[in-house]
Amino acid sequence: MSFIADKQTLDDLQLLGKYNSASIFSLFNRVKTKGGEQLLDQMFLHPLTNEQAINNRSSIFRYFRDHAAEFPFQHDVISAMVAYLEENSEQSSMLSLVRMTRNRAMAMLTKDETYEREQQGLQASLLMLRECDQLLQRLERDALHTVTPWAAWAEKAGPVLRHPQAAAFLHMPANSELSLSQAAQLRYLVAGVWKEQLQALITATYELDVYIAVGTVAREKHFSFAVAHPRSANFFTATDVRHPRLDNGTPNSFGFSHESNVMFLTGANMAGKSTLMKASGILLYLAHMGFPVAARVLEFSVLDGIYSSVNVPDDLHKGYSHFYAEVLRVKTVAEAVSEEKRLFIIFDELFKGTNVKDAYDATLSVTTAFAGFTECFFIISTHIFEAGEALREVPSIRFVFLPTVMEGHVPRYTYKLQEGITTDRQGMIIIENEGILDML
Repeated sequence: MSFIADKQTLDDLQLLGKYNSASIFSLFNRVKTKGGEQLLDQMFLHPLTNEQAINNRSSIFRYFRDHAAEFPFQHDVISAMVAYLEENSEQSSMLSLVRMTRNRAMAMLTKDETYEREQQGLQASLLMLRECDQLLQRLERDALHTVTPWAAWAEKAGPVLRHPQAAAFLHMPANSELSLSQAAQLRYLVAGVWKEQLQALITATYELDVYIAVGTVAREKHFSFAVAHPRSANFFTATDVRHPRLDNGTPNSFGFSHESNVMFLTGANMAGKSTLMKASGILLYLAHMGFPVAARVLEFSVLDGIYSSVNVPDDLHKGYSHFYAEVLRVKTVAEAVSEEKRLFIIFDELFKGTNVKDAYDATLSVTTAFAGFTECFFIISTHIFEAGEALREVPSIRFVFLPTVMEGHVPRYTYKLQEGITTDRQGMIIIENEGILDML
């Protein structure tokens, strides 16, 4: 079963985007290889839905957070070897010798470059094998090849590097030119005998690239790792959560359960509601990936997906107003919820595209209805604090707010959650402080 997170959610939370420097993907994209970047992208696109798989991946990242390591290979050497494996295949040592002899002859007679490219590909493959051999020797010397996450890589490297015919090539002087017979034999081994094993080793190397990169980010950012529980546990508890892009962000703690599945959030403009909601969504998404999270503690039961409604655009081509786009978004979530999926749902300012009376009635009705789906967790923010007062009789709703402290005529925001409902409204004060009315 795939984890659910549609484009609206991915955009709201700025999760993806290699070329978006503000994305969460970019935060973790410290990889050294193209294959590592592709693997990282796949991890972001496909969060995990099994608690054991999540916890297993987390334990690997945690190891590399706690045991600093540098990626031990040259990315250009890996790329050259990968290209050689993709372009070549060999069935026998005799055919390899015939092929190499023909290519060398063509190079001498017609200046054909095939033989030179072949030599370059083989030299790159040989250099990669030597780097792998050096790493494997270090792992064996330090007893890391069987008792740590390095073991998965060592398991792929061992059969090739300890092959009876490998020693002669590994012990050749560095940068020494391959004779025709040596080139033919190495071609047969690399493009024939070892090809599938080398491809598996390359994949393990890409994984190593991602593990080291993500572990490094976790160490530098002081991120922790979540503990995943089975779906049936139906809870989520987080301590000292902050947005992963804010190194000095104010931490907040909150949780959800079967008995308390809705967090009703109020606060003035600029009080930090949207940032808190985005931080919570990112937290849950990364947790399902097994990635480090910007929280001191996080334990959660596995969910089926996340929906958010933060920046819902209108649609000029379809003639949808902002309000109608909001309604359609709520309908999408309602359909998913009614299918008995376990979801984490964020609504930032429900129905802000309509008048206050309709927004009040709709917020009251929709929030009450969603509260009945106790297998799902909701964060719903609003400026209409009167709706919160009317919802106090719903037992599964927790009321929290982000306060504003007035220092004279200047608002100061603590960004720290408090229990209750706030009536703060500083919109006109901000407008007056900016001198807009005086300008007019």
